[in-house]
Amino acid sequence: MAECGALNSLPSGGVAIVMGASGGIGAALVRSLEASSRFDAVRCLGRNSRPAWDLLDEGSIRASAQAIQDSGMPVRLVLDATGFLHNEVWAPEKSWQQLDAAHMAHSFAINAIGPALLMKHFLPLLARDGKSVFATLSAKVGSIGDNRLGGWYSYRASKAALNQLVHTAAIELKRRNPQAICIALHPGTVDTGLSSPFAKSGLEVRAPDQAAVRLLDVLEGLAAGDSGGFFNHDGTPLPW
Repeated sequence: MAECGALNSLPSGGVAIVMGASGGIGAALVRSLEASSRFDAVRCLGRNSRPAWDLLDEGSIRASAQAIQDSGMPVRLVLDATGFLHNEVWAPEKSWQQLDAAHMAHSFAINAIGPALLMKHFLPLLARDGKSVFATLSAKVGSIGDNRLGGWYSYRASKAALNQLVHTAAIELKRRNPQAICIALHPGTVDTGLSSPFAKSGLEVRAPDQAAVRLLDVLEGLAAGDSGGFFNHDGTPLPW
């Protein structure tokens, strides 16, 4: 591994963008990127950003992409740290008897459709001179091949859909920008409001800053041939 979070494989300069920067992992990614001094700017997109940004509103996604493009800085790195697992109304299903259409629709809107629209508007902005990366946070439970426990229908299915969207977009991206990379990342169990309430006994739970550094180290080791892949936080490929 390279120096933690250094991202020396990316040309220096340009802009790094973090979507979902107000969340635990997103905020930690911003801190690591700013500490690296690798970029001319680190842009944070979230509920309180300017221009206003909402993952469920394509108009706001389009406007944010246009603002980045208008800045004239090359886009070197885009990190999507958004995601939905539970809230005060819905929790991960333990049985098909708990399936709820509104719950499923919301999961797909946040975990699949929103990231797909991010790819639509931000993949065309990736720099073409050297390595550039678009990475979105998926989840190991979205792996069909690794599913041995069942349950968590909406989250599993929406993350599996995200993985397919990433793989498909990477094929098109390769034709347009051969040096660019588009991947899905599993961050592991992180001490945030999203995943820590469901951490099982004996499972390693990482602090957000530690998780962020591990994810950036994975990106450091990737090459163009890895585009379209699904990677664990230790850099190993995960099954679809």
